[in-house]
Amino acid sequence: MSILDECDALLRTGEIAHIRPLRDTDRTALHALVDHTSEKSAYLRFFAGGRATAHLYMDRLTGPGYRGHAQVALLSGRLVAVAEYIPDERRHSADVAVLIDDHVHGRGLGTLLLEHLALDAAARGVGELVADVLTGNGTMLKVLSDLGLTTTREFTGDEIRVRIDLRPTDALTAAIERRDHEAERASLRRVLSPRSIAVVGASREPDRVGHRLLGNLLDGGFPGPVYPVNPKATHILGLPAHPDLSSIGEPVDLVVVATPANAVLDVARQCAGHGVAGLVVVSAGFAETGPQGAERQAELLRICRTGGIRLIGPNCLGIVSTGAALNASFLPHPPLPGAVALMSQSGAVAAGLVARATTLDIGISSFVSVGNKADVSGNDLLEYWEDDPQTTVIALYLESFGNPRKFGRIARRVGRHKPIVAIKSGRSTSGDRAVRSHTAAAATPDVAVDALLRAAGVIRVDGMQELLDTARLLATQPLPAGDRVAIVGNSGGPQALAADACERHGLLVPELSPGTQRRMRSGLRPAAAVANPVDLTADGQADELEFAALAALEDPEVDTVLIVYTPPFGSGTERTCEAIARVASSANKTVVACVVGRDGTTGPVPVYAFPEQAVQAVSRAVAYARWRSRPVLPFVPPAGTDIQAAQGLVEEDLSHHPQGRWLDPVTAARLLGCYGVAVAKFIRADSPQEAALAAAHLGFPVALKATGPVHKSDVGGVRLGLRTSAEVRGAYRAMKDTVGREMTGAIVQPMAPDGVEIIVGAVRHPSFGPLVMVGLGGVSAELLTDRAFRSPPLSGQDAAEMIRELHCAPLLFGYRGRPVADTVTLEDHIVRVAKLAEDLPQIAELDLNPIVVGPADAVVVDVRIRLALASPVPSPLRRRLR
Repeated sequence: MSILDECDALLRTGEIAHIRPLRDTDRTALHALVDHTSEKSAYLRFFAGGRATAHLYMDRLTGPGYRGHAQVALLSGRLVAVAEYIPDERRHSADVAVLIDDHVHGRGLGTLLLEHLALDAAARGVGELVADVLTGNGTMLKVLSDLGLTTTREFTGDEIRVRIDLRPTDALTAAIERRDHEAERASLRRVLSPRSIAVVGASREPDRVGHRLLGNLLDGGFPGPVYPVNPKATHILGLPAHPDLSSIGEPVDLVVVATPANAVLDVARQCAGHGVAGLVVVSAGFAETGPQGAERQAELLRICRTGGIRLIGPNCLGIVSTGAALNASFLPHPPLPGAVALMSQSGAVAAGLVARATTLDIGISSFVSVGNKADVSGNDLLEYWEDDPQTTVIALYLESFGNPRKFGRIARRVGRHKPIVAIKSGRSTSGDRAVRSHTAAAATPDVAVDALLRAAGVIRVDGMQELLDTARLLATQPLPAGDRVAIVGNSGGPQALAADACERHGLLVPELSPGTQRRMRSGLRPAAAVANPVDLTADGQADELEFAALAALEDPEVDTVLIVYTPPFGSGTERTCEAIARVASSANKTVVACVVGRDGTTGPVPVYAFPEQAVQAVSRAVAYARWRSRPVLPFVPPAGTDIQAAQGLVEEDLSHHPQGRWLDPVTAARLLGCYGVAVAKFIRADSPQEAALAAAHLGFPVALKATGPVHKSDVGGVRLGLRTSAEVRGAYRAMKDTVGREMTGAIVQPMAPDGVEIIVGAVRHPSFGPLVMVGLGGVSAELLTDRAFRSPPLSGQDAAEMIRELHCAPLLFGYRGRPVADTVTLEDHIVRVAKLAEDLPQIAELDLNPIVVGPADAVVVDVRIRLALASPVPSPLRRRLR
């Protein structure tokens, strides 16, 4: 398998390099590369021969008989680097070398090319790369040692032989993530914090988008030069207009385009020749309009990539960065400055969120409407916002994922110190499930999204109001240390609703400690209830509310104080809100408020119109804090797995069945055995007589199961508790009559010991990759829909959490006197199935149903695995723009 295909990738400086395999037609460009290379660089690469040797070598590189693998890099359409490795099959190694134009040194291009070569060589079975480097070439020695792979050095006179072990390491993963992050940040810095801006399509007519864009830029106080571009005007909004970009005569970082779609490509071509860093296309008429528009969008992206330009849109509302006084949007009202970064794929949703955020006093650090998301996506923006000092909370409205696996990796890292709140629209079913496994039937697209977001610690919400409710709590308050809530207020009804909501959302409303209750009684009116909820009665004044809330905050059994006030009672809304603000100013715990009928903020405290809103926001924050507090443990693959044997088994089976198939029980059990999962003993039988002999050999009682149907129980393909040979023969004949030609034989198994029936499964989603499921098994697998999903890789801790999410979990932990089940073995099965599904993309569906979990073991009673041809999984270590 080769990964040396064409792609675009970011350099350390934020520039876009085009990487592709070497072509025979590159000969002239390779000689030009040598001519751009200094004698010193040529000497360091080709040793004593220098440039003369370099020219001769370029002819061999593009000539017949070349046995290596080479790739080139282009910047702005010009070939600026070549990298290659030449395998030595006798030694399981390959010689590697790189030549880079002197003018682009120091931009991370050599490291990028070596990363790609190393991944490709490893995919072809090469064990190590070998580089011969002159002792004076400190730059290349540092590049090789900083890759993140294990290297050794051998000194031979003036040369150093560097051996690079191609087995991936944690250091390599960390180094690639760090380099990718640095490049993403650099590529967007001049887009979201530009020094100068041009508006192409600026208009003198107030109702035109180009006029509103220019007006918003000026009204927002952008400190740098702003250039209107309109060939039919001399001045717009007091600024001199330019006929085109080339007439500006000064560098422009950001260009905002509001022209008709058919003029956008020409504008992009002009930008490519003027060093523009970012292009924001608000114009519609691209992929959203059909095939012709999609072609136009693809060409727009190609122009931008070749020109090294990051593209936002097309068909978007624009961008805002309040810290940079940048409002390059046509939003009707500018957002307030603040700490929430917002991205939206929908312009209408974006406008609604920004408007509502202003009403709620929620400040925005930056806002990006990505529109058709041809280039810049949520993944890019997460990388940028991770280090943005003005952003403390990230809010996303998503309609699709361009690269969901990369999103998960980035979000998991970012979420460790900045919460991410997301709406993902488009909840839908998986369509026809009639012939699928239980796991595949349950793994709807929305389930896949949920598993991805949950694993990454993203706070998924269901609507725009909840997004803003959750974001403003996270932006203004410390995270709750636990799930215990004290409710303090002046009206029993709303407080009771708050307590009910806490119970629904898994929050506790504990009775306050005796000391806290005594303190409250000493300062509150006799009619007040002080256990929790703390009800001051309608006559309670603002000072009493403040006193009670402060007392609750000091209780060691309280993590969050929810203040519920119903106007106009007590001291009135204004004085009460002042008291709430004072409470929060001195608190080191989470404080939220419900002022019935009113949404907004009071000082640093988020205020919700209804108690259910407040409780829901708190519950989201509690769940996120719990995820964030989990220790980040290195992933340790399960012991006793044989991936080579499993791959060989799968490849052999697919060579005989290229259309894919459900594996027979023997092959399925062998495949599971490669990953240390044993299936309960069974014997295959193709007739009533064979079944009876098998049962006698295994010992009665036995189970008889048809091997053909996917869902055996649904068609009468399972008979349990057979105690004699006659019963087995009769059951086989009856099953054959019922199931018919689909039966294809049967297996005979000893009856499993008593236990809880659990299903563990896996399914490969075309975009999200493998998903792993655990749930209530047996014939109830789909009836009760009690299950939990995750995306691999899974640790034992992940598996334990999945089990405990199930409604049936108490059955495994001693419910009503039942014996405690062997969940440790069950967790191990889940981890191993996850590794199997992750390693082998050809596994389309897998069900272990049921696994009978008893006090001493978790026995896999039945297994179904469907194989299908699959494209190789892109390496997560390969840096590239999607």
